Amino acid sequence: MAEEMSACTRFKNFYSVCLLTFSVIIIFGLIFNSQTKLSSEVSPWLAFFVVLGAIGWLSMVEGGQGALVGLAPINFDLYKETHPVTFKSTKVCYKGDNLDRYLMGRQFMVVLIVFCTNMAGAPLPGATLWGFPQVILDIFLTTGVAMILMTTMIGQLNSQVTAAHCMLDYINNYFAVFTFYVAMAVEFSGLLHASYVVQIIVAKLSGQTIESSEPPRSMAGNVFFWSRCLMSLAILAFSLAITLEALFQGQTTMWKGVPNPVAVVVFFVSMSIVGLLEGMQIAFFAVTKLRASERGNSYFAKKTCELLFRGEGYNLPGFMIGRQICVTLNFFVVARVTSLNIVPGQGNNIFGVPDWVQSFFNTGLLGAIITTILGSISWQLVASAFPIAFLANPLVYIFLRIALALEATGVCSGAWVLASIHKKIVGFRRDEVYIGTAEERARQNKEDHPENMRLEHGLRKLPGFIDCPEALEVLMARDPRVADFIKRMSSEVEMVDADI
Repeated sequence: MAEEMSACTRFKNFYSVCLLTFSVIIIFGLIFNSQTKLSSEVSPWLAFFVVLGAIGWLSMVEGGQGALVGLAPINFDLYKETHPVTFKSTKVCYKGDNLDRYLMGRQFMVVLIVFCTNMAGAPLPGATLWGFPQVILDIFLTTGVAMILMTTMIGQLNSQVTAAHCMLDYINNYFAVFTFYVAMAVEFSGLLHASYVVQIIVAKLSGQTIESSEPPRSMAGNVFFWSRCLMSLAILAFSLAITLEALFQGQTTMWKGVPNPVAVVVFFVSMSIVGLLEGMQIAFFAVTKLRASERGNSYFAKKTCELLFRGEGYNLPGFMIGRQICVTLNFFVVARVTSLNIVPGQGNNIFGVPDWVQSFFNTGLLGAIITTILGSISWQLVASAFPIAFLANPLVYIFLRIALALEATGVCSGAWVLASIHKKIVGFRRDEVYIGTAEERARQNKEDHPENMRLEHGLRKLPGFIDCPEALEVLMARDPRVADFIKRMSSEVEMVDADI
């Protein structure tokens, strides 16, 4: 059976790499035949380098996320000498709420990079290439399959697979440091602060308190924060107005023959699918540690969890791969629907704005803002606050099935091949080579950062304790029996206090 599975895996890898190779060839063929927006309006060489740069940067954004999230609990002393450039990013990333800020800025970067890739590499309406039959053009170009395969395998899954086991090596370069600070700058700009308003509303509705690793903001800090929130809400409303006006007027790169009202529906449906898939990821991880009895009584919640955690639990990573394909597909659909194709200077500018403003609108930045806030971050926040209720949605079960079916086809199995080649070329080594396993780190007395552990220990209710001693906190993390004992003792003290 193992040999049969191995042969099946090799076949999937082979045909996936063949599809990827063909996709890359025809995309660059389109570019050098001036059959994409950027190559036809500016220069094929510019479009070529934009695609290369965007895919390369996307790989750092995706891999960097996995590395920075995964390294959060690791003691700095274990790698600041062997990986000094990695330390330049992590020492800033793990101060206060900077990791959350980075993740928000990084989300916008992913959407914007995909929009830029679409502008530089997506085919113009009616594009032809090298006499290929129309059916081939329809499958790979009209539907966007070629762009999706290239972006997903090279720019996303490949880097995620590599960074999952080689976090320290992956971001031990100044390109990673630059990417980190760009994400921080995006968040600092306030462009996405409307997401914080959504977060506050969701927290109020759920009766939860928003946790922070920083002291309360000062008066000046509050003014600065809320002014950026108001600015972000205004930008979001303006972006929606511009995009909807263009859609109703048929002034976007939407496929020919699609009625304008249908284009509007496609826009909102595609964003909703992206949001649903983003929320599913958060909700699934939120329930992984819950017992079956704690996952709700809803029929679809139970069906979803039964399918997700069936057998050895391989369906969760399988969903992540299928989800990535679905999300990228819908990103490209949204990019196509919201990218304006108005030529400045012909009197057709949206709301009569100056030509230079119209040229700015044509970049797709407005669509990226809308998608990031309304189609990604907001759904993640809702799923984080209400994971069980989120799973009760029957669409969650349907899209889990779709994602697993996509992963089973092996269409993106080439990402594993690329990751293996990438790792060998650059000489990446697994993190355990440098910092050991969790057990080995514990034996060296170099355990996780206490401030990043966030354990629910209950010790603050015990007499004589202001906070949990670090050594005991570490012991509780390593031995569940100690944690259970402390919690029982805390409960008994509470009962004694109540009797007194």
